Amino acid sequence: MNFKIASESNEVQLCLPKNDIKTPIISIVIPTLNEEITIREFMAWCIEGLDKCDVAGEILIVDSSTDNTANIALELGARVLRTPKQGLGQAYKDAIPFVRGQWVIMGDADCTYDFRDLSFFVNEFKNGAEYVMGSRWLGSIEKSAMPILHQYFGTPITTWILNRIFGSKFTDIHCGMRGIEINALRRIQLHSSSWEYASELVLKSIRYNLRTVEVPVKFYKDRIGRLSHHKRSGWLSPFKAAWINLEIMLVNGADYFLIKPGRILFTVGSFITLGLSLGPIHIGPIGLSIYWMLLSSTFGLVGLQMMVTGDMASLIYDVTRTQSLSIKHKYRFNATALKAALAMIFGLNFTIPLLNKYLSSGLSLTGLSDVYRHLAISGLFLMSASFIYFVNSLLINGLAIRIERK
Repeated sequence: MNFKIASESNEVQLCLPKNDIKTPIISIVIPTLNEEITIREFMAWCIEGLDKCDVAGEILIVDSSTDNTANIALELGARVLRTPKQGLGQAYKDAIPFVRGQWVIMGDADCTYDFRDLSFFVNEFKNGAEYVMGSRWLGSIEKSAMPILHQYFGTPITTWILNRIFGSKFTDIHCGMRGIEINALRRIQLHSSSWEYASELVLKSIRYNLRTVEVPVKFYKDRIGRLSHHKRSGWLSPFKAAWINLEIMLVNGADYFLIKPGRILFTVGSFITLGLSLGPIHIGPIGLSIYWMLLSSTFGLVGLQMMVTGDMASLIYDVTRTQSLSIKHKYRFNATALKAALAMIFGLNFTIPLLNKYLSSGLSLTGLSDVYRHLAISGLFLMSASFIYFVNSLLINGLAIRIERK
């Protein structure tokens, strides 16, 4: 039985098997593209995995193949959603309206992930998990299943970077086998259409504070005669995938990249700049001169801008509205106006001695002592910081009001 349905992207066609299950608890949702070599074995694995867990489940194949993959899957009991070829992430987005299970398990139909054992996922879902991330590092990786560059450098390094930035504890952010509760999947509103959907899921599991756990999975090498999708797309494909995943990390995590580094730059820059206000300082063999002031004041101003921009980003990313109140309180108008005014007044007072000396010396700065120059740089730093802080506080408050109205 076939149904043609208009999705958000394009018309899709849902094909139902003869013995369609009525009320599934689990939905195994798998995008496929020309997997004729492995689809029979994969379907058998899924059926075995569901039987072992003793839980009702459906298999939803989201297919864009030009071979016989869809017909084989349909014959073996899968629901098949025929969609245009628009990317892995888009396939999942197209599938969401047709998912009937409470829990969704994602993966590939190439028999690289072992769907014969779904117990880890099912048990964690039963224990209240909303996002269950598979980990090949907690499980096992068959010899030659993963390129050496990916296994020992790519995945460990990118996982480490993400954990350091976002404060997470994942061991394998690129694992293709993962599970998510259907309401959580709908709530996070997947945006990505290609490989980067995987990183978006990980980041949004953090953003939405989903109850998240990792479980071990087994990872096998490709079947003889089958080429992975990366190999089909050419040698540049893994690098393109890595780049778009990095893009997602940056776009969805600007606040993590800005606030903490900005705080360090501002603190160090302010300390050095204001500490040199009365002239050069020598610490052992190191002389901190006016050039150090110029460098540190630049660091301080850049750091301040990073901090306030990071707070703006936090407002935009605050999908659960848990940070908005604290950020609004941090930038409440009276307090920010007072701080900015004080910084501006001190800055002007630090700069006025140099201005007076300049005017009284016939518009000349020659022969001035270091104190005048150093005080003036500190004054310019404080005035610039005052302007950056106050103007951005207005923008943050305006943004908060707009977000609250949504």
